[in-house]
Amino acid sequence: MPRTKYKFHPEQLVFVKERRTLREKVWLVAKYIIAIFVIGFISYMVFPIFIDTPEVRKLKRENQELLVNYEIISKRIEQLSSVIADLQKRDEGIYRIIFEAKPIPSSVRNAGIGGANRYSELEKLSNSKLIVETTKKLDELSKKAYIQSRSFDEISELAKNKEKLLKSIPAIMPIRDKDLTRVASSFGMRIHPFYKVLKMHTGMDFTAPTGTKIFATGDGVVVKTRYAQRGYGNHIVIDHGFGYSTLYAHMSKFAVRVGQRVKRGTVIGYVGNTGTSVAPHLHYEVRKDGKPVNPIHYYFNDLTPEQYEKMVEIASQPAQSFD
Repeated sequence: MPRTKYKFHPEQLVFVKERRTLREKVWLVAKYIIAIFVIGFISYMVFPIFIDTPEVRKLKRENQELLVNYEIISKRIEQLSSVIADLQKRDEGIYRIIFEAKPIPSSVRNAGIGGANRYSELEKLSNSKLIVETTKKLDELSKKAYIQSRSFDEISELAKNKEKLLKSIPAIMPIRDKDLTRVASSFGMRIHPFYKVLKMHTGMDFTAPTGTKIFATGDGVVVKTRYAQRGYGNHIVIDHGFGYSTLYAHMSKFAVRVGQRVKRGTVIGYVGNTGTSVAPHLHYEVRKDGKPVNPIHYYFNDLTPEQYEKMVEIASQPAQSFD
């Protein structure tokens, strides 16, 4: 029931029932409505500052979880980056040196990720800076991991061929000379026997009687046998693979044919005095990637350290070449 209000009448000295006019009633209702709107507005604007709504609390929890996950991912990325950097150092400083592989240029290893608009779509998201930076780090890490993976594939193939490489590299002397008495002329500038001027001698000369056996210094394939009256005279070229080849010149006769596969130590021919030669001897060359290199560095299967030092001493003495 609506509550009835009474008003004291001073003249009649009695309480009479209070009656409101329509205007007063309307004003009273209006005041209630205004009060409700004011209180509601204040609650809407002020309360969220001090008290979180369920939606806000949910969003804050999600943001906190995102930040925690971001920190975990960032630390994991740093750990993986450190591991890849260590693998790169081992790759360049150990593996590629052991297997004689060319180093990977730093411009390739550290190249950026192309595409100016690569991350434009991510910039539209909330927390875009966080997401873009993380995505960039992951892209860079993925690229470095891919390059390192390809490098290890290459090293793996080289490792499979290492045994073959060791058998193929020229590693013994082409004729028997344990006491090192047959080394007549070494690699370098030497006096030409006919022109009597200094001329580059691209191999080593070993004196030996005609008919002395000549051995292949590494596994390979005979790619050339040629009879000639000048220059190298009768000579053989063996391709050992891996960029190595050897030449045996001034021979009296051959014991192999073109296309024949030979092993290290196989007799391939015999010492002679053919071509431009002043006496029976073998002119022996080692070539790497088509360029003559000093054969003295390729007798490691034959010589002890003491013998090697003795050969170096003999080779350093000025002498006239035999061809």
